[in-house]
Amino acid sequence: MRPVFRLALTPGEPAGIGPDLCVQLARNPPPGVELIVYSDPGLLEQRAAGLGLRLRLSAPGANPRQCAKGELRIVPVELAAPVQAGELNPANSAGVLESLRIAVRHVMDGHADALVTGPVHKAVINQAGFPFSGHTEFLAEVCGCETSVMMLATPGLRVALATTHLPLQDVSRAITQQRLIDVLTILEKDLRERFGITRPRILVCGLNPHAGESGELGREELEIIEPALAELCAQGMDLVGPLPADTLFTPRWLDDADAVLSMFHDQGLPVLKFKGFGNAVNVTLGLPIVRTSVDHGTALDLAGSGKADEGSMRYAIETALAMLRAGAPA
Repeated sequence: MRPVFRLALTPGEPAGIGPDLCVQLARNPPPGVELIVYSDPGLLEQRAAGLGLRLRLSAPGANPRQCAKGELRIVPVELAAPVQAGELNPANSAGVLESLRIAVRHVMDGHADALVTGPVHKAVINQAGFPFSGHTEFLAEVCGCETSVMMLATPGLRVALATTHLPLQDVSRAITQQRLIDVLTILEKDLRERFGITRPRILVCGLNPHAGESGELGREELEIIEPALAELCAQGMDLVGPLPADTLFTPRWLDDADAVLSMFHDQGLPVLKFKGFGNAVNVTLGLPIVRTSVDHGTALDLAGSGKADEGSMRYAIETALAMLRAGAPA
């Protein structure tokens, strides 16, 4: 019999669609999973009532147990202020971050098997006085990791990022030889250990148009990217690049690749989201835990409307389960 995995689930921004997705999941719970939501119980009950959905909240027991229809486990994390769907309130940002901290601690302590996160709203968290650039960096800090890697995946394509949420003017300065070595080392290791790929083949984008055109359109490829790839290839990694991003994302290259490393956020992710938006997942690599997330934002305009699509959340859960199974001892 397959084991029941216990997944820690954080809804993210309380005014967004994250709470909707949690209660909608309870209508048809994923098989082989116990979902533990780290949230304010009143928020989930309020959103379920507004959506006309039956919801029963209960505390997790000693052992994981498949959730019944209409049921979720709950670890209460109270919010400071009442929530109005679609209306941001900085007063609740501390609760958003606290739910993440508690959920991470429970996964690291073995009380849950993996972390699945709903979308947060970076601006309102910063408005509340908390420096926050995204889940990827925050989770690395909470887990005590110096470097983490953001990767989005959809069937047929995985795209990891050398830099994440940076203004474009800061990207070139952030791409160093050591940064690329660290990111590619994490990416290659987790593709093997978390995804069960024996020898990952990774395509690496150039930074500049035409991958620098032999130095005519920028020298980062010659001076930074190529030396980093040469060092790692000498250690046995299967890396190809730097390649022009405008031709890399074609079947000629992608058909034999396991992942792509993009130099910056909007270089590779538009391609991935065009291919699989709503059926894609955000994975944080380099952590001591499995963490997946939805591929979309808070969708404040849809919160409480009943129009939120939980497809990406379900795919995030499926991916977390696949990673757990791939990393399980033989």
